[in-house]
Amino acid sequence: MKLKGQIKIIKFKSKVLENNPLKDPHERDLLVYLPEKYSGHSRGYPTIFLLPSFGNNNYSTVNNNPFSLTIYQILENLIQGNKCGEMIIVIVNCFNKFGGSQYLNSKAIGNYRDYLIKEIVPYINQKYNVSHNALLGKSSGGYGAVTIGMQYPKIFKSIAAHSFDSAFEYCYLPDFPLAFKMLKKEGGPEKWLTNFWNKENKNEKNDIVTLNILSMAAHYSPKESNGDKVGVNLPFDLKTGELNERIWNIWKSQDPINMIKRFKNNLKNVNLLFFDCGMNDEFNLFIGAKVFSERCKTFGINHEYLQYDGGHFNTNFRYATSLSKIYNSITK
Repeated sequence: MKLKGQIKIIKFKSKVLENNPLKDPHERDLLVYLPEKYSGHSRGYPTIFLLPSFGNNNYSTVNNNPFSLTIYQILENLIQGNKCGEMIIVIVNCFNKFGGSQYLNSKAIGNYRDYLIKEIVPYINQKYNVSHNALLGKSSGGYGAVTIGMQYPKIFKSIAAHSFDSAFEYCYLPDFPLAFKMLKKEGGPEKWLTNFWNKENKNEKNDIVTLNILSMAAHYSPKESNGDKVGVNLPFDLKTGELNERIWNIWKSQDPINMIKRFKNNLKNVNLLFFDCGMNDEFNLFIGAKVFSERCKTFGINHEYLQYDGGHFNTNFRYATSLSKIYNSITK
């Protein structure tokens, strides 16, 4: 399916990421989709900032898959079917040596939330004809969309998230024993991470699970990183595996289901709060989504929550729902 719109690749040099502790690249590509009839003289276009999931950068997020459509193709199908209007889509790249982003500021990784809020959004808003900003993401990207959206309602008027990280007891805790064994076997996080990046095959399940837990520690409970020195406070004792309650409580304070009380008034000021999850999600995220919905009801926050028959993976088709909801929330 040939696109009617056009994709711009912008090399953006970040001051925020320039001295990041992992020495990851500070010049990164932005992928910007402009609709077919884009004009700098119209009333402006709703603009979606799409946050990739864990294990992905912007390019892998839109890789062509013979079994599914890209987000660009889905949007153009919606436009053709009069279910949606033209929008701009911006796909950021916050990938790092820990395998992905929760879109937080971290002294172990770098200030990727500032990168998005202070650099990317203002740059796009100035360069293109933007009417409103929206956030969209899945999994870790969904976590970013929900938590950034609840903190910056004046910047983002619509929030949509698919299978976002929440109810940490169910989505992270079950993987602690495996991560503990893997990290202990290698002699700690630094050695494990170095050995991981030296492997030819970086897709073994046990490694991905361990990398995910290590990444969450670098985001939720960071210490200073310095080159090869990994700056994390693990939520378990590396000698015994015993849960570290102090660190675990720091993690839980950043769980959306626990953050909502703090930011409930902000969430009442957005046009759209939409989220969904597959009832067979392999990381049990359907539990967090349901709890988050119930807490929204408790605090009187307007929202839309859907549960569908599916799991965590291969769910690009859900963009058809979120894209149309974002457009209609902004233009109604």
